[in-house]
Amino acid sequence: MILNVNAHLHTPYSFSAFRDIDEALDRAVAENVSVVGINDFYTTKGYDIWADGCRKRKLYPLFGIEFISLNEADQKAGLRVNDPANPGRTYLSGKGISHPFQLSEPYAAILSTLQEESNRQVEAMCTKLNEHLQKNEAPFVLNANQIKQDLTSGSLRERHLARALRLKVYEVCQNNEDEIQSLMIKLFNGKAMKSPVSDIAAVENEIRGNLLKVGGAAFVPEESTAFLPMEKVQEMIVAAGGIPTYPFLADDAQGSYTDFESDMERVADQLTERGFHSVEFITTRNNVELLEKYATYLHERGFVVTFGSEHNSPTMEPIELFARNRAPLTDRLKQINYEGACLIAAHQYVVAQGLEGYVDTHGEADRTKRGEFVTLGDTLIKHELGINQ
Repeated sequence: MILNVNAHLHTPYSFSAFRDIDEALDRAVAENVSVVGINDFYTTKGYDIWADGCRKRKLYPLFGIEFISLNEADQKAGLRVNDPANPGRTYLSGKGISHPFQLSEPYAAILSTLQEESNRQVEAMCTKLNEHLQKNEAPFVLNANQIKQDLTSGSLRERHLARALRLKVYEVCQNNEDEIQSLMIKLFNGKAMKSPVSDIAAVENEIRGNLLKVGGAAFVPEESTAFLPMEKVQEMIVAAGGIPTYPFLADDAQGSYTDFESDMERVADQLTERGFHSVEFITTRNNVELLEKYATYLHERGFVVTFGSEHNSPTMEPIELFARNRAPLTDRLKQINYEGACLIAAHQYVVAQGLEGYVDTHGEADRTKRGEFVTLGDTLIKHELGINQ
């Protein structure tokens, strides 16, 4: 029996389309998604609520975390990895993180510093945004502490600034469409909004693109201290009991790939050399045929392969997974995803017993044991969900 899985979901503990964790899990139940993975940026603070909410709803929880790292060799070579705009910058996930969460020193202090640095950068953006608002004689400014209190669960992201600005504009304009459009044109330096006022997610994306990204009036580049070396992030994930996982960007709307990912066989070899035994895809980004081609090849090469939707933007998409243009996943893709989720479930369970999981304390894995972990995970998931074997 192939259960539906979404192994990569962000919550309001970083930024999310969901109002709260309950909404995310209620949607999973409504869409018949049985295995769900929390995967917030730089934080595990949502784990306890996630676990409790899954238990109440007969869902199986997976525990993950996401980082942005830097590979200096790739950066110097101008090699785009899984960030198409920034050579060397590499997004990484940790799957099967220990719950209850435990992280030894020095890694606990490093994680805390990363969280603080991320917040500091967005606070600096808020300052610049306020300067822009004052310059354009907007009838308000934003308060970073108030945004943290009202819109976040601790982690301040640039998307929170976009949401806060959108809310304030709508408030001072009393939701009058003409007045909103007029004020936004002013803030966008004469550029009209493309989105209708009623499309809240699109408006927030426009605010982010026009004001907060490179070239925008409130853009603040990240300090080098915001990015740990890729190898250090891998170490931290392993220290937290998890499996270092490489998130594929894969094909874009034109069918193009980044420099690093363009050759399927080469990227499999390089990921193995870099110590990765697990990969993931955010399926809505990809053409279903190309997704199946890459995912099947990597699965056959022995990688753990999982899929997710992220939900780390204002747009509310289904939790049930689809490829680009709402194309349904094939049975083969669903099977690969479920097997990956089973392995992560088994890894979580074994590590919680104080034993060595699929990835050992050095980050190494014996890929010949993948089937054993998949079988164990299948048993664990179905037992937890009350499904007869």
